[in-house]
Amino acid sequence: MQEVLESGQLTMGPKVAELEELLAAACGVEQAVAVSSGTAALHLAVLALGLEEGDEVLVPAYTFPATANVVALAGARPVLVDVDPSTLNLDPAKVYDAVTSRTRAVLAVHLFGRPLDWEQLQNALPPDVRLLEDAAGALGARWRGMPCGGLGEMGCLSFHPRKIVTTGEGGAVTTSSDDLADAIRRMRHHGIEPRGDFEIAEPGLNYRLSDILCAVGIPQLRRLKELLAARRSVAERYEERLREIEGVDLPSADKGDTHGWQAYVVRLDRAQEAIPALREQGIEAQIGTYALHRLAAFRDQGEFLGASAAFDRAMALPFHTQLTDGELDRVVEAVAAFASE
Repeated sequence: MQEVLESGQLTMGPKVAELEELLAAACGVEQAVAVSSGTAALHLAVLALGLEEGDEVLVPAYTFPATANVVALAGARPVLVDVDPSTLNLDPAKVYDAVTSRTRAVLAVHLFGRPLDWEQLQNALPPDVRLLEDAAGALGARWRGMPCGGLGEMGCLSFHPRKIVTTGEGGAVTTSSDDLADAIRRMRHHGIEPRGDFEIAEPGLNYRLSDILCAVGIPQLRRLKELLAARRSVAERYEERLREIEGVDLPSADKGDTHGWQAYVVRLDRAQEAIPALREQGIEAQIGTYALHRLAAFRDQGEFLGASAAFDRAMALPFHTQLTDGELDRVVEAVAAFASE
């Protein structure tokens, strides 16, 4: 950060390029484009598809609202698709049923860092439907050994404080397409052509990420494996304490996959009562994420039983690498007492 401040170039400088190079390597792609937030990454990725009014993009019914919001803001129609309440990710069978002649893309989420089964998703779709990843919580996660964020035509990352690598606010789009990377670079910088003379063919946005914030993220990215191992250690310590408690379902990944551990989300029948009960004890439990069909913006799409079950049963426990054994014991004792009622 001192180097950036002394250089006098606080944005669109060398630290942006350095962060992008590290991100591309981490996700196994040719290009990464740093932007101002994970939502900005999603918005630009959807805009880069060139969708028209009436085009449909399939999104999970259980996810953070930004996943669906950006589709609507791009002028297309977000179509909610139910999730598997045991994995909390898209249900491939429901994806297959949701495809219409207007389906142009799927914005698939690796929720909380659990890799989505990419092969099943691909098999559920016609070959002309484009696949994008919302990998906001999955940097470092791997599906069958392949990095999340590098599985789809574009991947979208977030560097919000809850993520494994944080710049405070920030995000990135990853891709192996030079054309798509150029389009993202144009749109993040007012539509200005990334090379050549100053020209704007189409209006763009200001979704840049400053060099100061990139300087915060770069050393974390270099330690990505170490940071993931530290989070995995906390998850394992939770599992040791929780696995014998009847009625509490623990987070996991499919065999051969690597969980990204953005959050530690358990499931129990009375989660919506347990959350305020734990918070009264000074334990900052919270919901996992949102059932979009219960929000006014998306309520017209009907009921989604898997998403409702996921929302009703999910509880995110305190999860960071400074948790002590005593703190973990206190959290688990509170969960156990509630689960046994």
